[in-house]
Amino acid sequence: MTLFHILLVAIIQGITEFLPVSSSGHLILLPNLTGLQDQGLAVDVAVHVGTLGAVVIYFWKDVRLALGGLGPLMRGRIDTPGARLAFLLIVATIPVVIAGFVLKVTGLADAMRSVAVIGWTMLVFGLVLWWADRTGSADKTEESWSLSDAVKMGLWQAVALIPGTSRSGITITGARILGYGRHDAAKLAMLMSIPTILASGGLLMLDVIGEADGTMARTAAIAAGFAFLSALAALSLMMRLLKSVSFAPYVIYRVVLGIVLLVIAYT
Repeated sequence: MTLFHILLVAIIQGITEFLPVSSSGHLILLPNLTGLQDQGLAVDVAVHVGTLGAVVIYFWKDVRLALGGLGPLMRGRIDTPGARLAFLLIVATIPVVIAGFVLKVTGLADAMRSVAVIGWTMLVFGLVLWWADRTGSADKTEESWSLSDAVKMGLWQAVALIPGTSRSGITITGARILGYGRHDAAKLAMLMSIPTILASGGLLMLDVIGEADGTMARTAAIAAGFAFLSALAALSLMMRLLKSVSFAPYVIYRVVLGIVLLVIAYT
């Protein structure tokens, strides 16, 4: 891979991982529409590490709270805010882990990596996000996150395994439908991304262990660094904008891109 290709993949992953526009969809489209070679599993792992670092740093206060709650949780206690947050994050991650395993074993994960699928999911789930944001109430806050809501949001998150859906977008959609305000919905979706990225990154890492060499390590380090910087910038910007702006800009982008991709796919 050239340096330009590495930077392109890292920046696309970093920007789109947390914006509701689908990072996986964009990374699948990159080689399909440009003719560039697939970036490979090592770079996939690296950019996952970079984006994970960004969300952990941005929400470090909440991450530290959840980490501190793991001790009591392992002893069967959910009587502290940290233990409760850790428990709900684990519960919310279970559906996507199960669904991901099923898709990988059955081969459906590879079967869905097409321009047509991404076009439809971009369009349809973009409109669903718009509907949820327009009609959803804002009665709930992050402090009122419950076990039932964690399960429901976890099920929504599992849908994001379909390329082009957007993990953050569909999880935010689910949260808005449940009545969480925009900022709180986005924050819960971002916190849910941490164990999900850990799980998916760990799974990818199992496939590249033993293949690493000096060149691969340098490539991975560059990719991780730029993914981290671009993800942190995109995340910071989105969370600030959500205090005064709706999800409409992302919906418009998704709808336009979806239509373009469907035209390409069917012509």
